[in-house]
Amino acid sequence: MRDRIPGRNQETKSGDAAITRGFSSGGRTGRRIAAGLFVIIALVSGAFAIASFQSAGAEQPATAQGAQLVDIRGRSVTIHGPADRIAIDDSRFLVALGLIHPDPVSLLAAWPQDVNRLGTETYEQLLEISPELADLPRIASSAGSFNMEALLAARPDLALLSLESGITDAQIAQIEAAGIPVVQVDFFVQPLENLQKSLRLLGQLTGRETQAEEFLAFRAERMTAIADKVAALPEDDRPSVFLEAHAGITNDCCNSPGRGNVGDYISFVGGHNIGSDVISQSFGKLNIEYVISREPDVYIATGGPHLEKSGGLVLGTGYDEATARESLRRVAGRKGISGLSAVKSGRVHGFSHQLINSPLDVVAVETFAKWIHPEVFGDLDPGATLAEINQRFLSLPYEGVYWVDLTE
Repeated sequence: MRDRIPGRNQETKSGDAAITRGFSSGGRTGRRIAAGLFVIIALVSGAFAIASFQSAGAEQPATAQGAQLVDIRGRSVTIHGPADRIAIDDSRFLVALGLIHPDPVSLLAAWPQDVNRLGTETYEQLLEISPELADLPRIASSAGSFNMEALLAARPDLALLSLESGITDAQIAQIEAAGIPVVQVDFFVQPLENLQKSLRLLGQLTGRETQAEEFLAFRAERMTAIADKVAALPEDDRPSVFLEAHAGITNDCCNSPGRGNVGDYISFVGGHNIGSDVISQSFGKLNIEYVISREPDVYIATGGPHLEKSGGLVLGTGYDEATARESLRRVAGRKGISGLSAVKSGRVHGFSHQLINSPLDVVAVETFAKWIHPEVFGDLDPGATLAEINQRFLSLPYEGVYWVDLTE
């Protein structure tokens, strides 16, 4: 078992809000197939647990020139030993690396300093442990234009980039010509499809395969249990869900997942994401008239510390239950939103955006399952799941209120 930073969490619960101390569509047949596939994936995951960096499976043979890995785009990449100077274009990769390495900051050569994605309080906690994070070279975030000069100047031994990064194949060739391997991973666009492979890649790239496989087995067990129950649901039992991402960040309505992204989690737990009917990409906007016309059964808002100035949903590290609930009440009381049937019936919930788009998605999946099908998943305890992740895996445990219901 790897080294851990002291101060592991204890988990408490008040009402339906969990406080943790520490850092698709288709009918019954389709759901049964999905559940079966997830079981198969989980079994295959276990088979990979004995892989080593030099022998990482049939697709990644070791050669005299290095180990051959295949990234999320299907690109073959040659790696010469575990990387310890990595340039990342998304700060949330620190969460993924923190699941498999006791000091993820020590692995970085450069990062985008996109603190809002990580969470301000989490960033401050990381600085207390690894103050060198503040002085690392800055490169472009995957949310912006790619900056070749900044990346090359950081002299990393690996460029770890998001699938949604704006980098072109020509730019990748230029980076590789400088002797820097480029590996793309995905925790955002198609998380259910790509998360497992992406975390496995991180394990292989850093020499932490065993730790990656331990977490993937932990996640797969819980995901499979949910998939099995969803497969048994009646075909017409798919409550409609309106998920507003970054709720309250602007006055207009409404950021929403489309096909992919967090919308996949809604489908996975037996709900129907109304955004997927009109947004063909992983993320986009809905107008309030459309939302009202769909009369969603459940309203889920996501937010975090980055929304405090705009008066949006705030929760996560540094916030208590009362503050989180009051911000959810404010968001749900906006014009148009307040009249939704989901709001009138009290099926209003808030979830931290910092727990989405990372391997911690299993906590989101369990929480969404309880909200969308409470009669089926009432026995799930996502608070206990996060507590176990904190204790067993995370180098910096998550601390604060990460989800909350409007009704106490």
